Amino acid sequence: SKVEIKATFVKEVETSPFSDVSTSAYYYEAVKWAQEKDITGGIGNGLFGPNQPCTRAQIVTFLWRAAGSPEPKSMSSFSDVSADSYYAKAVAWAVENGITTGTGDGKFSPDATCTREQAVAFLYRASGSPAVSGGSAFSDVAANAYYADAVAWAEKNGVTGGIGGGLFGSDNTCTRAQIVTFLHRAMK
Repeated sequence: SKVEIKATFVKEVETSPFSDVSTSAYYYEAVKWAQEKDITGGIGNGLFGPNQPCTRAQIVTFLWRAAGSPEPKSMSSFSDVSADSYYAKAVAWAVENGITTGTGDGKFSPDATCTREQAVAFLYRASGSPAVSGGSAFSDVAANAYYADAVAWAEKNGVTGGIGGGLFGSDNTCTRAQIVTFLHRAMK
């Protein structure tokens, strides 16, 4: 006799690791990746804080964890980086690897908001400062800016497309969602 089999497939509903990160957000995959790789555990209470400004301490910690949390050879000598802070080893590693030299006067400024230009410069340096031919297409990035090569690299490698209107938004605050997205794209 004839047997008819009908199969029904149901797409598994994806759930976000953080209650403030929608699965439809442009940064969802990056945040999920960062959480799975232990690059970030969020800000507590099941939240990621995607629209909060990313601090300089947070970005170097993200970069350090993405690199596998290597032990630095020595701790940094920045007067504003306590040896027992969560970011102390990350800052020391970032200095050793030429990712940052601080903000001057023996300071790192860990709680200062990271700008988009700083974020891309850190990522570029963490990637080994690869040679870049030609400048960026962004009208607000001067060819002689300290971050010009970093922005050109980020643009050419799909790390950022800017903020629209042919602008990069150099001095704009870099949010936690943006930096994790930049990092995810840079690591692909």
